Amino acid sequence: MRWSEFAEWGRKVSDWAVRYHEGLRDRPVRAQTKPGEVAAALPVSPPDAAEPMEVIFADFERVVMPGVTHWQHPRFFAYFPANAAPASVLAEYLVSTVAPQCMLWQTSPAATEMETVMLDWLRQSIGLPEGFAGVIQDSASSATLAAVLTMREKALDWDGNKSGLAGQKPLRVYCSREVHTSIDRAIWVAGIGEDNLRRIPIKGPGRGMDADALDAAIREDLKAGYQPAGLVACIGGTGVGAMDDLAAVIPVAHRHGLYVHVDAAWAGAAMICPEFRHYWKGIEDADSVVFNPHKWLGAQFDCSAHFIRSPDDLVRTLAIQPEYLKTHGAEGIINYSEWSVPLGRRFRALKIWFLIRAYGLDGLRQMIRNHVAWSKALADKLRAEPDFEIVTDPVLSLFSFRYKREGVDPDALNLALITAINNDGRIYLTQTRVDGEMVIRFTAGAFSATDDDVKMAGDVIIEMARQLETPHA
Repeated sequence: MRWSEFAEWGRKVSDWAVRYHEGLRDRPVRAQTKPGEVAAALPVSPPDAAEPMEVIFADFERVVMPGVTHWQHPRFFAYFPANAAPASVLAEYLVSTVAPQCMLWQTSPAATEMETVMLDWLRQSIGLPEGFAGVIQDSASSATLAAVLTMREKALDWDGNKSGLAGQKPLRVYCSREVHTSIDRAIWVAGIGEDNLRRIPIKGPGRGMDADALDAAIREDLKAGYQPAGLVACIGGTGVGAMDDLAAVIPVAHRHGLYVHVDAAWAGAAMICPEFRHYWKGIEDADSVVFNPHKWLGAQFDCSAHFIRSPDDLVRTLAIQPEYLKTHGAEGIINYSEWSVPLGRRFRALKIWFLIRAYGLDGLRQMIRNHVAWSKALADKLRAEPDFEIVTDPVLSLFSFRYKREGVDPDALNLALITAINNDGRIYLTQTRVDGEMVIRFTAGAFSATDDDVKMAGDVIIEMARQLETPHA
């Protein structure tokens, strides 16, 4: 394919995109293919000769689309949203066209300087105080890894990268059982080890960690010869939206010299609405914070906002500066590859710029407020139904529920219900466990969702429950 043909195909793809989004409500949310079907439709060997775009695009619709779960579907109520607002898609189109490599200021001055300003826009938008600097990571997992590496290096007096962990005091990192598994993976990759990730008991309806238990665990570890390194707190845990009490746990951690990282990957977006900021009271004292504009705000994946109180500590942890990566003759510049694990970087700031300008903070706030209100209304509807139980009350737009029948194993029953719902195709939900028991999660967050979509979710849940045959235990 040549650039002379690109305009024609660009128009065709654009027209297809509009038809796709306008027709999403007519598609089942989750892919209906069986394992192996897509692979079986692909040739086992690559072609030697070029093929016309007409054939390639026809195969895209024939082979790929039946195997796609539609994350942009307005009735996608599973996991958390991974939105792609139209303005963000256009920005990604431009980034893909220009295709800059943004590892250094000199390799893309516009990308570097826009990233600095856009992260400050986001900082202001969510109410973080001045003093936090920001960088765009690919995902919250990468931001958390960077934070864990930083807490490791600080605890080892900056000797871990040089000397390794052998011969050092074993490090300890603390969290609750409600954190995302990306924290476990960061502990693995950082060499700290799963056995040294200490889970602090939770308490209260917010399912946050117990500050007194945290203090006792740190003191116990110090006495036993461990080196406490850091705390990972969660704001809006993936399971059921657990909220750690930052105003209680951060002072405990700092009293013992621990670095505090806050994972607000999903819920952080809601902080553009001032009325929700009570959820993370005390955030101003964190050492680093992450939230994903690619979840609830509408930015195209990938785009994770990582805020750091001391960028020098992050750079000291991650920066490697061979001669070929130095920029001579320019003072005061930022090379964001020194703030990230990967060297290569995409121009992610452009979609934030497009997104905020195209919808305005007021438009984004209204979307989030709607999702929260609609989810609470649905929880109330299910609460009023016989044989339904709200297990965890709505946290922002997330709640969990369970269906019950006398004498029937509840785990088997709810597994059968969610399987029936997802096979039906009109909506998509996911499950989790609360205190060992299976529950069904609901979260609204699709950029194009309406009140009617959420109401339909309630109708489908109740309809499928009433039609359900009693499963065998």
